[in-house]
Amino acid sequence: MSWIFLIFAGLLEIAWAIGLKYTEGFSKLWPSLITVLALMASLTLLALALRQLPLSTAYVIWSGIGALGTVIAGFILFGEHLGALRLGCIALILVGIIGLKLTS
Repeated sequence: MSWIFLIFAGLLEIAWAIGLKYTEGFSKLWPSLITVLALMASLTLLALALRQLPLSTAYVIWSGIGALGTVIAGFILFGEHLGALRLGCIALILVGIIGLKLTS
C-alpha cells in the first residue's frame, strides 16, 4: 500500500507544480485553492508512504515522479523545448527511480 501512496503522492506533486503556473503568483482564487489542496494531499500521501518506506527512497521517487511529470506537462501544455540532452537527463532520472524501486 505504501508504494501506491507514493505513486499518487508523486502524481499530485505534478498537479500542484502545474497548478503553480495557473495561480499567477497566487492571485487567482480557484487555481490557487486547487494547487494548495493538491500540495496538501501530496504531502499527506508521502507521509503515509514513509511509514513503511525508507526516507531516502521515498523522497527521491516522489520528487522524481514530480520532475518527470512536470517536464512532460511543460512540453505538452506549455510548448517547452525538449532537446536531446534534456531527454537524456530525463532518462537518467527515470533509470534512478526504477533502480531505487528495484533495490527497495
